[in-house]
Amino acid sequence: MLFLRLRVYSVLATTGLALAFTTGVSAAEPVDFGRDILPILSNNCYHCHGPDENQRKARLRLDTRDGALSAGKSGAAAVIPGKSAESELVLRITSTFADEVMPPHDAKEKLSATQIDLLKRWVDEGAKWGNHWAYQVPKAPAVPKVTDAKGVLSPIDAFVRARLEREKLAPSPEADRRTLARRLNFD
Repeated sequence: MLFLRLRVYSVLATTGLALAFTTGVSAAEPVDFGRDILPILSNNCYHCHGPDENQRKARLRLDTRDGALSAGKSGAAAVIPGKSAESELVLRITSTFADEVMPPHDAKEKLSATQIDLLKRWVDEGAKWGNHWAYQVPKAPAVPKVTDAKGVLSPIDAFVRARLEREKLAPSPEADRRTLARRLNFD
């Protein structure tokens, strides 16, 4: 029975994590460089403004903090922390002029409105730099408080219950032993 309960928690935790990653960043939580900004920059900008000196354009390097904060060929700083309206990066990604817009019109990838908003928010929040998540020391998150602690037997239950409360959903009733065993067999 313990194994079965652990397996069910594992499935619930995986489902909860999947839900967390598919919903994106809410406007209330701060933008995280490693999670939100680094993928945008690496997919859309590093080809022309990355570590390869031979491919770099406009003497602008966006893969390092110093490079992003320094002036490129135009003389303007790509990122001015706290000032998205003055940052060349934001001005270029929101430009309507074909010869200024980044990524250029002939690029394979285009920035979505959500990505542009994330970059603006990141600059306005101070353009905090960070490393890729794989290079950060893992920290255990604080276990969320839930209003209805009924059925919360482990910290994983608290995370699932908190998400259900946030989405205004009610938990399903516990399945009978036969159904749980059948699910375990399929898993």
